[in-house]
Amino acid sequence: MSDSTMNDKDSKMETTQDVISSEISGVNGEINKIGEQTDTQVVGWDGENDELNPMNWSDGRKWGILALVSLMTFITPLASSMFSPGVPQVMNEFHSSSTILSEIVVTVYVLGFAIGPLLVGPLSEIYGRKWVYLISCFVFLAFTIACAVSTNLNMLIAFRFLAGCAGSTPTVLGGATIGDMFSKEKRGGAMALWGMGPQLAPAIGPVIGGFLSQEQGWRWVFWFQAIISGVVLILGYVLLRETYAAVILEHKVKKLRHETGNQALRSSLPDLILTSQVWARALFRPMKMLLCSPIVFLLSLYVSVMFGYLYLFIATFPMVFQQQYGFSVGISGLAYLGLGIGSFLGLVITGKTSDVLYGKLSEKNGGVSAPEYRLPPLMLTSPLVTISFFLYGWSANAHVQWIVPIIGTALFSMGMIPAFISINMYLVDTFGKYSASALAASKVLQSIVGAFLPLAGKPLYDNLGFGWGNSVLGFIALSLIPVPWAFFKYGATIRTRFPITF
Repeated sequence: MSDSTMNDKDSKMETTQDVISSEISGVNGEINKIGEQTDTQVVGWDGENDELNPMNWSDGRKWGILALVSLMTFITPLASSMFSPGVPQVMNEFHSSSTILSEIVVTVYVLGFAIGPLLVGPLSEIYGRKWVYLISCFVFLAFTIACAVSTNLNMLIAFRFLAGCAGSTPTVLGGATIGDMFSKEKRGGAMALWGMGPQLAPAIGPVIGGFLSQEQGWRWVFWFQAIISGVVLILGYVLLRETYAAVILEHKVKKLRHETGNQALRSSLPDLILTSQVWARALFRPMKMLLCSPIVFLLSLYVSVMFGYLYLFIATFPMVFQQQYGFSVGISGLAYLGLGIGSFLGLVITGKTSDVLYGKLSEKNGGVSAPEYRLPPLMLTSPLVTISFFLYGWSANAHVQWIVPIIGTALFSMGMIPAFISINMYLVDTFGKYSASALAASKVLQSIVGAFLPLAGKPLYDNLGFGWGNSVLGFIALSLIPVPWAFFKYGATIRTRFPITF
């Protein structure tokens, strides 16, 4: 039975214990309920206030772990765009004039984000979050160093792709980690903090990369990434704790078996199938969600378009601001600040309103919560994306003062942030225990669109110009505005009608 079906049923139960359970995220809530069995061989939580339960950790510990995960989530998207201002130097050093390769060397990293989630999400649901984070961070560090010492373009492209595969981990697991530790009513602020990484980093990266490439050369962009990744890896090893409830309980069972000698003890969520079957089901789960769940597919498609637009901006800014406005390599990096400022404003808006609106809508409906209550911030800000493309495109086409198209990009990121945060929270609330797989499925589609859509940027602008080229993108965004409204009204029906079984 899927968590979405369980949530719909839980909302109708009237006992105090079931109301408490419905407020607890994913597997934690499931374990709390199952752990009440009278079978003395079954090991669950030691009551509602068990300190092993991540839901009961102190605020300081929760926010400390979230801050570290958010830092990881900032670093890997930073690498996706930080390199872009130095691409002309790379092409010159390796004696290549291919426009396609100059774009691929940037976007291939994002393509790696499409492969990594297929392993990362399921692995975290088998072995837990902590070691998946740490091993991925180490692999990311290794391939980032490999990028720095590459001797030809093919090596650089290959190592960028592999670094992207490893770098996808925090962007996939962050939302699931939040679901492990925070109740539904408190996830909005936590998700906004974590969301700063995937949304602010691609905008800030080119600012740093522009000046670093100009002063020290493109290789130092990767050395800089390697240094900060090494520091974060050390911090993670020292400070990061396991948050996935099923793994925590399994560790508790092993400890009790050792202490008591009772080998019959088992977790309240035992695996009743062979390990090979666990692997097979876990690895195919994200794609099953993407292909069989209208919720996952349609919402992932929505946020994927936003993600693709973001990287189209990143890939084509040099064309607009270096060629159209005559900016230098270093100064052109500052053009990305519009995306960063808009992202920050979008994070503030979403962080301040998400939990408040969620609480009010739940209260209005007799205290019954629903994942759809995460969507109002997105519903209200989605028109900004359409407006942004018309403002950005036609102002750049007319060579209006450079601040005007930058304001257009700020409006885009203001509209994109609520999409990212609201949809991630919707998936976490809906799929609970399997939220990592749901987020992984979404990330796969995002990354594919983010990798290939920017390749259409130059042909689009060459054929239609900045004005009509961006207008086409704006019209596509306009067609997507009804999506969150439709899910707000019919989401519960869709969740009930199309349950996913695992």
